[in-house]
Amino acid sequence: MDTPLPNHLPPRTAFLSRGFRPFFLCAILAAIILGLLWMLAYSFNQPLLHPDYPLSLWHGHEMVFGYSVAVLAGFLLTAVNSRTGVPVASGSMLLTLVLLWLLARFLPLIPGLPLWLPALAESLFLLGLLVLTARPFLVQRTWRQLALPGQAALLLPASLLFHLGLLQVWEPGLPFGLYLGFYLLLGLLLTLGGNVVPHFIENTVRNGFQTRSNRWLDLLGAGVFVVFAMADMVAVTFSHPFAAYLSAILALVLFAIHATRMQGWYHHSLWQHPLLWALYLAYAWIVFGFLLKFLTLAVGVSPWVALHAFGYGGIGLASMGMMARVTLNHTGRHAFAPPAGTGTALALLAAGAVIRVLPAWWLPQYYAVWMLAALLVWVAAFMVLLWVYALPLLLPRIDGNHNSNHA
Repeated sequence: MDTPLPNHLPPRTAFLSRGFRPFFLCAILAAIILGLLWMLAYSFNQPLLHPDYPLSLWHGHEMVFGYSVAVLAGFLLTAVNSRTGVPVASGSMLLTLVLLWLLARFLPLIPGLPLWLPALAESLFLLGLLVLTARPFLVQRTWRQLALPGQAALLLPASLLFHLGLLQVWEPGLPFGLYLGFYLLLGLLLTLGGNVVPHFIENTVRNGFQTRSNRWLDLLGAGVFVVFAMADMVAVTFSHPFAAYLSAILALVLFAIHATRMQGWYHHSLWQHPLLWALYLAYAWIVFGFLLKFLTLAVGVSPWVALHAFGYGGIGLASMGMMARVTLNHTGRHAFAPPAGTGTALALLAAGAVIRVLPAWWLPQYYAVWMLAALLVWVAAFMVLLWVYALPLLLPRIDGNHNSNHA
C-alpha cells in the first residue's frame, strides 16, 4: 500500500508522489511534441504512421486519448486523494500507469508494429486509472462520489471502439469511438466547469459577489447534452440526416442554456486574474462551439470550425488553466498570484484559438495557413507553460509539507 512521503526524503522522490506531477508534465510535453508531429505530417507531408492508421484520426485520437486524458488522469488521481485522504497512486504504481500511457503514444509511430499493441497499452492504462480512482470510494462506500470516475470509465469502451475500427473489425468504431471520447471529455468539462468556475469567481472576487445558478437549468443542460452527443455521433458515423438535424437543434438549445449560465457568473474583476478568465473564456468557447454546430447545418459552416472551438478553445484553455491552478495549489504556492509566464501561456493559447476558428470560418481558402499559424501558437503556449511549471512539478512542495494530502 502507498504511504505518505516522510519529510526527509530527497527532492527526486517528489515527482512520483502525486498523480498530477508526472501526468501534467507528460501532458505539457505531449501538447508540444504531438503538435510538432502533426505540423510535420499535415503541413509538410512527412510520413509518420503505420499506413493503416489515417493521419487525421491519429491527430484526433492523440488530442483526446493522449493529451486530454493525461490532464484528466492527473486531475482525477489528485482529486480522489484530496477528497478521501487515501493515497491513490505513487511510486512504482504511478510510474507503471505513466509508462502505459507513454507506450500508447509511441507505439503507433514505430513502423511495422501491429496496431493491437497500442490498443492493449491504452486499454490497460485506462483500466488501471479506473481501478485506482474508484477504489478509495468503494472502500469508504461513498457511492455518490463514484460519478466522476464512473463517467471517466466510459473512455475505455470509447478507446476500444476506436481501435476495433482501426483494426478493421468494426470500421464505424473509428469515428464513433473518437467522438464518444471527445464528448465524454466535453461533458466532464461542462459538469466540472459548472461547479468550479462560479466557486472560483466568488472566492477570487471576494466583495460579496454571488454567482447566480439554476439547478433545473443545470439538469436540463446535462440531459440535453447527452442526447445531443448521441445524435451527433450517429450523424457523423452513419451520415444519418435526422440525427444531424436533431443534433443541430439541440446544439442551439445548449447554446442558450449555457450562455444563460455564464451570464449569471460574470463579474468584471475576473479579467484581472489569468487563472479565472482562462476558465471563463474556455467555457465561452464551448458555448460558441454549440452555436457553430447549429450553423454547420443552418448555413454550411465547416464542421471542423465547431470541433476546434470545442477542442482548441474549450478543452485547450480549460486544461491549461486547471493544470496551472492545481499545480500551484498542490505545491504550496498561491493560485491567486501565479507566476508571470502563466498569463503569457494562457494569452497565447487564447489567441491561437481565435486563429484556429475565426479565420478558418471566414477565409477558408487560406485554411492551411491558419492551421499552421494556430499550431505554432499552440506549441509556443505550451513551451512557455513548460518553462514556468516544469520545476514546480518536479520538485517538492515549497512549504516542506510533503505529508499533506495536497502535496
